[in-house]
Amino acid sequence: MLRLITSRWVRLAAAAAVVTAIVVMVLRLRRAPAVPGAARRAGADPDARSAAAGRSGLHAEAVPPWPPVPILGVPTADDLRRYAKKSYIPGFLSAESSPRQPLDAAARRRLNRWGAVAAALCLLVFGTQALENATFSKETGGEAEYAETYYPAEVGEDRYGVVSGSVTGSCHLPYAEPPGTYAGPLCDAGVSDGDLEAAVRERLSSHADATPGPAPTATGDPDGSAPDADCHPAARAPRVRALSPRMVRAVGRQWARIERWLKANDPASYRTLGPPARARTIAVAEAQMGLRFPDDLRASLMRHNGATATGGSWPFGFLGNMGMGVREIRDTWRMLCEIDDIDKGDPRAEWWDGRMIPFGSDGSGNHLVVDSVRRDVGDTDHEGQLSFTPGGVPIRSHYALLKATAAAMETGGSVGYWRPAMIEGGFDWEIVD
Repeated sequence: MLRLITSRWVRLAAAAAVVTAIVVMVLRLRRAPAVPGAARRAGADPDARSAAAGRSGLHAEAVPPWPPVPILGVPTADDLRRYAKKSYIPGFLSAESSPRQPLDAAARRRLNRWGAVAAALCLLVFGTQALENATFSKETGGEAEYAETYYPAEVGEDRYGVVSGSVTGSCHLPYAEPPGTYAGPLCDAGVSDGDLEAAVRERLSSHADATPGPAPTATGDPDGSAPDADCHPAARAPRVRALSPRMVRAVGRQWARIERWLKANDPASYRTLGPPARARTIAVAEAQMGLRFPDDLRASLMRHNGATATGGSWPFGFLGNMGMGVREIRDTWRMLCEIDDIDKGDPRAEWWDGRMIPFGSDGSGNHLVVDSVRRDVGDTDHEGQLSFTPGGVPIRSHYALLKATAAAMETGGSVGYWRPAMIEGGFDWEIVD
Protein backbone atom coordinates (compact mmCIF):
# COMPACT_ATOMS: atom_id res chain seq x y z
CA MET A 1 0.00 0.00 0.00
CA LEU A 2 2.84 2.41 0.83
CA ARG A 3 4.30 1.96 -2.67
CA LEU A 4 1.14 3.54 -4.12
CA ILE A 5 1.88 6.79 -2.25
CA THR A 6 5.08 8.08 -3.84
CA SER A 7 4.99 11.63 -2.43
CA ARG A 8 6.58 12.13 0.96
CA TRP A 9 4.29 15.13 1.69
CA VAL A 10 1.15 13.13 0.93
CA ARG A 11 2.28 10.47 3.40
CA LEU A 12 2.96 13.07 6.09
CA ALA A 13 -0.41 14.79 5.48
CA ALA A 14 -2.28 11.47 5.76
CA ALA A 15 -0.45 10.60 8.96
CA ALA A 16 -1.18 14.06 10.43
CA ALA A 17 -4.91 13.70 9.59
CA VAL A 18 -5.09 10.31 11.33
CA VAL A 19 -3.32 11.64 14.45
CA THR A 20 -5.65 14.68 14.58
CA ALA A 21 -8.72 12.46 14.33
CA ILE A 22 -7.47 10.27 17.18
CA VAL A 23 -6.75 13.28 19.43
CA VAL A 24 -10.20 14.83 18.80
CA MET A 25 -11.93 11.52 19.49
CA VAL A 26 -10.06 11.01 22.77
CA LEU A 27 -10.80 14.57 23.95
CA ARG A 28 -14.48 14.21 23.11
CA LEU A 29 -14.74 10.97 25.04
CA ARG A 30 -12.97 12.34 28.08
CA ARG A 31 -14.72 15.73 28.44
CA ALA A 32 -17.25 16.06 31.33
CA PRO A 33 -20.78 17.04 30.23
CA ALA A 34 -21.92 20.35 31.76
CA VAL A 35 -25.39 21.15 33.01
CA PRO A 36 -26.85 24.51 31.89
CA GLY A 37 -26.95 27.06 34.71
CA ALA A 38 -30.10 28.41 36.25
CA ALA A 39 -28.89 31.97 35.78
CA ARG A 40 -28.98 31.63 31.97
CA ARG A 41 -32.56 30.30 32.07
CA ALA A 42 -33.62 33.09 34.34
CA GLY A 43 -31.94 35.74 32.22
CA ALA A 44 -33.64 34.48 29.09
CA ASP A 45 -37.17 34.53 30.64
CA PRO A 46 -39.19 37.45 29.21
CA ASP A 47 -41.73 37.27 32.08
CA ALA A 48 -38.98 38.05 34.54
CA ARG A 49 -37.86 41.02 32.44
CA SER A 50 -41.51 42.29 32.32
CA ALA A 51 -41.81 42.07 36.08
CA ALA A 52 -38.61 44.08 36.46
CA ALA A 53 -39.93 46.71 34.10
CA GLY A 54 -43.19 46.95 36.14
CA ARG A 55 -41.21 47.45 39.32
CA SER A 56 -39.38 50.37 37.74
CA GLY A 57 -42.65 52.33 37.56
CA LEU A 58 -43.11 52.44 33.79
CA HIS A 59 -46.72 52.45 32.53
CA ALA A 60 -47.28 50.72 29.20
CA GLU A 61 -50.72 52.38 28.84
CA ALA A 62 -49.15 55.84 28.42
CA VAL A 63 -47.36 54.87 25.22
CA PRO A 64 -49.28 53.50 22.20
CA PRO A 65 -47.97 50.16 21.05
CA TRP A 66 -45.72 50.24 18.03
CA PRO A 67 -45.56 48.49 15.74
CA PRO A 68 -49.22 47.54 15.56
CA VAL A 69 -50.23 44.09 16.65
CA PRO A 70 -49.47 41.61 13.79
CA ILE A 71 -52.35 39.89 12.09
CA LEU A 72 -51.05 36.46 13.13
CA GLY A 73 -50.64 37.58 16.71
CA VAL A 74 -47.73 38.33 19.02
CA PRO A 75 -45.25 35.50 19.76
CA THR A 76 -45.32 34.26 23.29
CA ALA A 77 -42.33 33.92 25.55
CA ASP A 78 -42.14 30.19 24.77
CA ASP A 79 -42.05 30.97 21.02
CA LEU A 80 -39.25 33.46 21.51
CA ARG A 81 -37.23 30.99 23.52
CA ARG A 82 -37.82 28.28 20.92
CA TYR A 83 -36.73 30.36 17.93
CA ALA A 84 -34.03 32.50 19.54
CA LYS A 85 -30.81 32.51 17.46
CA LYS A 86 -27.62 31.56 19.16
CA SER A 87 -24.04 31.79 17.86
CA TYR A 88 -22.87 28.46 16.48
CA ILE A 89 -20.43 26.59 18.68
CA PRO A 90 -19.34 23.04 17.81
CA GLY A 91 -20.81 20.53 20.14
CA PHE A 92 -17.48 19.16 21.36
CA LEU A 93 -16.36 22.72 22.31
CA SER A 94 -19.59 23.93 23.91
CA ALA A 95 -19.70 23.90 27.71
CA GLU A 96 -23.51 23.80 27.70
CA SER A 97 -24.16 20.87 25.43
CA SER A 98 -26.74 18.43 26.57
CA PRO A 99 -25.44 15.49 28.55
CA ARG A 100 -25.35 12.12 26.85
CA GLN A 101 -25.11 8.60 27.98
CA PRO A 102 -21.59 7.22 28.44
CA LEU A 103 -20.38 4.51 26.10
CA ASP A 104 -20.88 0.96 27.13
CA ALA A 105 -17.97 -1.43 27.67
CA ALA A 106 -18.22 -3.01 24.20
CA ALA A 107 -18.14 0.37 22.43
CA ARG A 108 -15.14 1.46 24.49
CA ARG A 109 -13.30 -1.74 23.59
CA ARG A 110 -13.97 -1.21 19.89
CA LEU A 111 -12.85 2.41 20.12
CA ASN A 112 -9.65 1.47 21.91
CA ARG A 113 -8.96 -1.28 19.38
CA TRP A 114 -9.38 1.00 16.33
CA GLY A 115 -7.40 3.75 18.02
CA ALA A 116 -4.53 1.33 18.54
CA VAL A 117 -4.71 0.25 14.88
CA ALA A 118 -4.60 3.89 13.71
CA ALA A 119 -1.63 4.63 15.99
CA ALA A 120 0.18 1.55 14.64
CA LEU A 121 -0.43 2.70 11.05
CA CYS A 122 1.01 6.13 11.87
CA LEU A 123 4.10 4.57 13.41
CA LEU A 124 4.46 2.32 10.35
CA VAL A 125 4.26 5.29 7.95
CA PHE A 126 6.80 7.37 9.86
CA GLY A 127 9.09 4.38 10.40
CA THR A 128 9.02 3.48 6.69
CA GLN A 129 9.82 7.06 5.72
CA ALA A 130 12.70 7.21 8.19
CA LEU A 131 14.08 3.90 6.87
CA GLU A 132 13.84 5.11 3.27
CA ASN A 133 15.65 8.34 4.13
CA ALA A 134 18.38 6.47 5.97
CA THR A 135 18.82 3.95 3.16
CA PHE A 136 18.56 5.99 -0.04
CA SER A 137 18.82 9.70 0.68
CA LYS A 138 22.25 9.82 2.30
CA GLU A 139 24.31 8.86 -0.73
CA THR A 140 28.04 9.09 -0.93
CA GLY A 141 30.49 8.61 -3.71
CA GLY A 142 29.88 8.67 -7.40
CA GLU A 143 26.19 7.70 -7.68
CA ALA A 144 24.60 10.89 -6.33
CA GLU A 145 27.31 13.00 -7.92
CA TYR A 146 26.77 11.28 -11.28
CA ALA A 147 22.99 11.77 -11.13
CA GLU A 148 23.48 15.44 -10.26
CA THR A 149 26.20 16.12 -12.83
CA TYR A 150 25.21 14.20 -15.92
CA TYR A 151 21.56 15.15 -16.20
CA PRO A 152 21.20 18.94 -15.95
CA ALA A 153 21.27 20.91 -19.20
CA GLU A 154 24.75 21.95 -20.23
CA VAL A 155 26.50 23.79 -23.05
CA GLY A 156 25.91 22.17 -26.40
CA GLU A 157 22.92 20.05 -25.37
CA ASP A 158 19.95 20.05 -27.69
CA ARG A 159 16.35 19.42 -26.67
CA TYR A 160 16.81 15.67 -27.10
CA GLY A 161 19.66 15.48 -24.59
CA VAL A 162 22.33 14.86 -27.25
CA VAL A 163 25.56 16.75 -26.70
CA SER A 164 27.54 18.10 -29.59
CA GLY A 165 30.45 19.27 -27.43
CA SER A 166 30.99 21.04 -24.13
CA VAL A 167 32.77 24.21 -23.13
CA THR A 168 34.22 24.89 -19.70
CA GLY A 169 35.47 28.42 -19.26
CA SER A 170 38.02 29.07 -22.00
CA CYS A 171 38.66 25.35 -22.63
CA HIS A 172 36.92 23.70 -25.57
CA LEU A 173 36.61 19.92 -25.38
CA PRO A 174 36.28 17.92 -28.62
CA TYR A 175 33.92 15.46 -26.93
CA ALA A 176 31.05 15.49 -24.43
CA GLU A 177 32.29 16.07 -20.90
CA PRO A 178 30.31 16.93 -17.74
CA PRO A 179 31.07 20.64 -17.20
CA GLY A 180 33.19 21.43 -14.19
CA THR A 181 33.58 17.82 -13.06
CA TYR A 182 37.14 17.26 -14.29
CA ALA A 183 37.86 19.87 -16.95
CA GLY A 184 37.13 22.89 -14.75
CA PRO A 185 40.02 22.36 -12.31
CA LEU A 186 42.38 21.65 -15.21
CA CYS A 187 41.33 24.82 -17.03
CA ASP A 188 41.80 26.84 -13.86
CA ALA A 189 45.28 25.35 -13.49
CA GLY A 190 46.28 26.74 -16.87
CA VAL A 191 46.35 23.51 -18.91
CA SER A 192 46.46 24.36 -22.60
CA ASP A 193 43.74 23.27 -25.01
CA GLY A 194 46.16 20.98 -26.80
CA ASP A 195 46.94 18.99 -23.63
CA LEU A 196 43.47 19.17 -22.11
CA GLU A 197 42.00 16.03 -23.65
CA ALA A 198 44.89 13.87 -22.49
CA ALA A 199 44.77 15.42 -19.03
CA VAL A 200 41.03 14.90 -18.72
CA ARG A 201 41.31 11.29 -19.88
CA GLU A 202 44.01 10.67 -17.28
CA ARG A 203 41.85 12.29 -14.59
CA LEU A 204 38.84 10.18 -15.64
CA SER A 205 40.88 7.00 -15.48
CA SER A 206 42.04 7.85 -11.97
CA HIS A 207 38.40 8.38 -10.88
CA ALA A 208 37.01 5.25 -12.55
CA ASP A 209 34.85 2.98 -10.44
CA ALA A 210 35.73 -0.23 -12.25
CA THR A 211 37.60 -2.84 -10.27
CA PRO A 212 41.03 -3.20 -11.88
CA GLY A 213 42.05 -6.56 -13.21
CA PRO A 214 45.48 -8.11 -12.94
CA ALA A 215 48.36 -6.26 -14.48
CA PRO A 216 48.87 -7.22 -18.14
CA THR A 217 51.84 -9.29 -19.08
CA ALA A 218 54.04 -7.96 -21.87
CA THR A 219 54.01 -10.05 -25.01
CA GLY A 220 57.17 -8.67 -26.54
CA ASP A 221 55.41 -7.54 -29.73
CA PRO A 222 57.22 -4.74 -31.60
CA ASP A 223 54.24 -2.41 -31.27
CA GLY A 224 54.20 -2.82 -27.48
CA SER A 225 50.74 -4.43 -27.37
CA ALA A 226 49.73 -6.49 -24.35
CA PRO A 227 46.75 -8.57 -23.27
CA ASP A 228 43.69 -6.50 -22.45
CA ALA A 229 43.57 -6.43 -18.64
CA ASP A 230 39.86 -5.48 -18.72
CA CYS A 231 39.10 -8.82 -20.39
CA HIS A 232 40.75 -10.71 -17.48
CA PRO A 233 39.06 -9.40 -14.31
CA ALA A 234 40.01 -10.64 -10.88
CA ALA A 235 37.50 -12.97 -9.21
CA ARG A 236 35.21 -11.24 -6.76
CA ALA A 237 31.91 -11.84 -5.01
CA PRO A 238 28.76 -10.24 -6.44
CA ARG A 239 27.55 -7.16 -4.57
CA VAL A 240 24.09 -5.67 -5.09
CA ARG A 241 24.30 -1.87 -5.09
CA ALA A 242 21.32 0.30 -4.21
CA LEU A 243 19.98 2.56 -6.94
CA SER A 244 19.19 6.21 -6.30
CA PRO A 245 15.39 6.76 -6.28
CA ARG A 246 15.96 9.85 -8.40
CA MET A 247 17.75 7.75 -11.02
CA VAL A 248 14.97 5.16 -11.07
CA ARG A 249 12.31 7.86 -11.52
CA ALA A 250 14.25 9.63 -14.29
CA VAL A 251 14.82 6.44 -16.30
CA GLY A 252 11.25 5.30 -15.64
CA ARG A 253 9.82 8.53 -17.07
CA GLN A 254 11.64 8.04 -20.38
CA TRP A 255 10.63 4.39 -20.61
CA ALA A 256 7.01 5.38 -19.90
CA ARG A 257 7.09 7.75 -22.90
CA ILE A 258 8.47 4.97 -25.13
CA GLU A 259 5.91 2.45 -23.84
CA ARG A 260 2.98 4.82 -24.45
CA TRP A 261 4.05 5.38 -28.05
CA LEU A 262 4.51 1.65 -28.71
CA LYS A 263 1.12 0.77 -27.16
CA ALA A 264 -0.60 3.34 -29.38
CA ASN A 265 1.30 2.65 -32.63
CA ASP A 266 2.80 -0.85 -32.51
CA PRO A 267 1.51 -3.12 -29.71
CA ALA A 268 3.42 -6.06 -31.19
CA SER A 269 6.76 -4.30 -30.63
CA TYR A 270 5.66 -3.34 -27.13
CA ARG A 271 5.13 -7.02 -26.33
CA THR A 272 8.76 -7.76 -27.22
CA LEU A 273 10.00 -5.74 -24.22
CA GLY A 274 11.43 -8.02 -21.58
CA PRO A 275 10.39 -8.18 -17.91
CA PRO A 276 12.49 -6.41 -15.28
CA ALA A 277 15.91 -7.84 -14.53
CA ARG A 278 16.82 -8.79 -10.99
CA ALA A 279 19.37 -6.67 -9.15
CA ARG A 280 21.17 -9.87 -8.14
CA THR A 281 21.53 -10.94 -11.78
CA ILE A 282 23.12 -7.60 -12.66
CA ALA A 283 25.48 -7.88 -9.67
CA VAL A 284 26.61 -11.36 -10.81
CA ALA A 285 27.28 -10.08 -14.35
CA GLU A 286 29.26 -7.14 -12.95
CA ALA A 287 31.39 -9.49 -10.85
CA GLN A 288 32.04 -11.84 -13.77
CA MET A 289 32.92 -8.98 -16.13
CA GLY A 290 34.90 -7.01 -13.54
CA LEU A 291 32.96 -3.84 -14.43
CA ARG A 292 30.38 -1.60 -12.79
CA PHE A 293 27.33 -0.93 -14.93
CA PRO A 294 26.39 2.78 -14.95
CA ASP A 295 23.39 3.49 -12.77
CA ASP A 296 21.15 4.57 -15.66
CA LEU A 297 21.91 1.32 -17.51
CA ARG A 298 21.10 -0.72 -14.38
CA ALA A 299 17.84 1.20 -13.87
CA SER A 300 16.93 0.62 -17.53
CA LEU A 301 17.60 -3.14 -17.29
CA MET A 302 15.52 -3.28 -14.12
CA ARG A 303 12.65 -1.79 -16.15
CA HIS A 304 13.09 -4.01 -19.23
CA ASN A 305 15.68 -6.76 -19.39
CA GLY A 306 16.31 -6.39 -23.13
CA ALA A 307 13.79 -7.50 -25.73
CA THR A 308 12.81 -10.81 -27.33
CA ALA A 309 11.28 -11.53 -30.73
CA THR A 310 7.59 -12.34 -30.30
CA GLY A 311 5.13 -13.35 -33.00
CA GLY A 312 7.53 -12.48 -35.81
CA SER A 313 8.16 -8.93 -34.54
CA TRP A 314 11.71 -7.60 -34.44
CA PRO A 315 12.81 -7.00 -30.82
CA PHE A 316 12.66 -3.37 -29.76
CA GLY A 317 15.99 -1.57 -29.52
CA PHE A 318 17.88 1.62 -30.23
CA LEU A 319 19.44 2.98 -33.44
CA GLY A 320 18.85 -0.14 -35.51
CA ASN A 321 19.92 -2.54 -32.73
CA MET A 322 17.79 -4.88 -30.66
CA GLY A 323 17.92 -4.62 -26.87
CA MET A 324 20.00 -7.18 -24.97
CA GLY A 325 19.32 -8.65 -21.54
CA VAL A 326 21.85 -9.01 -18.73
CA ARG A 327 22.99 -12.52 -19.67
CA GLU A 328 23.26 -11.56 -23.34
CA ILE A 329 25.39 -8.57 -22.33
CA ARG A 330 27.74 -10.82 -20.37
CA ASP A 331 27.98 -13.50 -23.06
CA THR A 332 28.53 -10.91 -25.83
CA TRP A 333 31.24 -9.22 -23.75
CA ARG A 334 33.02 -12.56 -23.33
CA MET A 335 32.74 -13.28 -27.06
CA LEU A 336 34.19 -9.90 -28.03
CA CYS A 337 37.02 -10.32 -25.52
CA GLU A 338 37.85 -13.67 -27.09
CA ILE A 339 37.97 -12.09 -30.54
CA ASP A 340 40.12 -9.11 -29.50
CA ASP A 341 42.18 -9.54 -26.34
CA ILE A 342 44.91 -7.02 -27.22
CA ASP A 343 45.47 -3.71 -25.47
CA LYS A 344 47.10 -1.17 -27.80
CA GLY A 345 47.03 1.79 -25.44
CA ASP A 346 43.92 3.88 -26.07
CA PRO A 347 40.77 1.88 -25.22
CA ARG A 348 38.53 4.33 -27.09
CA ALA A 349 40.55 4.19 -30.30
CA GLU A 350 40.54 0.39 -30.67
CA TRP A 351 37.91 -1.81 -32.26
CA TRP A 352 37.14 -3.34 -28.86
CA ASP A 353 38.22 -2.95 -25.26
CA GLY A 354 37.10 -4.96 -22.26
CA ARG A 355 35.90 -1.91 -20.36
CA MET A 356 33.03 -1.47 -22.85
CA ILE A 357 29.56 -2.88 -22.04
CA PRO A 358 27.56 -4.03 -25.09
CA PHE A 359 23.78 -3.55 -24.67
CA GLY A 360 22.47 -3.65 -28.27
CA SER A 361 23.08 -5.85 -31.31
CA ASP A 362 21.98 -5.63 -34.94
CA GLY A 363 22.52 -9.35 -35.54
CA SER A 364 25.39 -8.76 -37.99
CA GLY A 365 28.30 -8.41 -35.56
CA ASN A 366 27.74 -4.73 -34.75
CA HIS A 367 26.94 -3.59 -31.22
CA LEU A 368 25.95 -0.53 -29.22
CA VAL A 369 28.21 -0.14 -26.17
CA VAL A 370 28.52 2.00 -23.05
CA ASP A 371 31.95 3.02 -21.81
CA SER A 372 31.96 1.85 -18.18
CA VAL A 373 34.39 4.67 -17.28
CA ARG A 374 33.17 7.63 -19.34
CA ARG A 375 29.55 6.33 -19.44
CA ASP A 376 28.85 7.65 -22.96
CA VAL A 377 27.35 5.56 -25.76
CA GLY A 378 29.31 4.22 -28.74
CA ASP A 379 29.04 1.58 -31.43
CA THR A 380 31.50 -1.02 -32.64
CA ASP A 381 31.25 -2.86 -35.94
CA HIS A 382 32.72 -6.05 -37.35
CA GLU A 383 34.92 -4.08 -39.72
CA GLY A 384 37.19 -3.01 -36.88
CA GLN A 385 35.89 0.44 -35.92
CA LEU A 386 34.76 1.88 -32.61
CA SER A 387 32.95 5.21 -32.67
CA PHE A 388 31.44 7.31 -29.91
CA THR A 389 29.19 9.24 -32.25
CA PRO A 390 26.41 6.72 -33.01
CA GLY A 391 24.17 8.25 -35.64
CA GLY A 392 26.76 10.96 -36.18
CA VAL A 393 26.18 12.70 -32.81
CA PRO A 394 27.71 12.15 -29.35
CA ILE A 395 25.32 10.70 -26.77
CA ARG A 396 26.61 11.26 -23.26
CA SER A 397 24.81 8.43 -21.42
CA HIS A 398 22.29 5.62 -21.70
CA TYR A 399 19.73 7.95 -20.11
CA ALA A 400 20.37 10.52 -22.84
CA LEU A 401 19.77 7.78 -25.44
CA LEU A 402 16.43 6.91 -23.82
CA LYS A 403 15.42 10.56 -23.73
CA ALA A 404 16.44 11.20 -27.33
CA THR A 405 14.61 8.07 -28.51
CA ALA A 406 11.39 9.01 -26.68
CA ALA A 407 11.47 12.53 -28.11
CA ALA A 408 12.11 11.28 -31.65
CA MET A 409 9.22 8.80 -31.41
CA GLU A 410 6.79 11.44 -30.12
CA THR A 411 7.74 14.24 -32.51
CA GLY A 412 8.80 12.31 -35.63
CA GLY A 413 12.36 13.58 -35.18
CA SER A 414 15.63 11.69 -35.30
CA VAL A 415 18.70 10.81 -33.25
CA GLY A 416 21.46 11.90 -35.57
CA TYR A 417 20.80 10.19 -38.89
CA TRP A 418 18.63 7.47 -37.25
CA ARG A 419 14.87 8.04 -37.27
CA PRO A 420 12.22 5.77 -35.72
CA ALA A 421 9.48 4.84 -38.17
CA MET A 422 6.73 2.33 -38.90
CA ILE A 423 8.04 0.17 -41.76
CA GLU A 424 5.79 -2.55 -43.20
CA GLY A 425 3.50 -2.30 -40.21
CA GLY A 426 6.18 -2.61 -37.55
CA PHE A 427 8.52 -0.35 -35.60
CA ASP A 428 12.02 0.03 -37.03
CA TRP A 429 14.79 2.57 -37.53
CA GLU A 430 15.64 4.16 -40.87
CA ILE A 431 18.59 6.27 -41.98
CA VAL A 432 17.80 9.82 -43.10
CA ASP A 433 19.94 12.33 -44.94
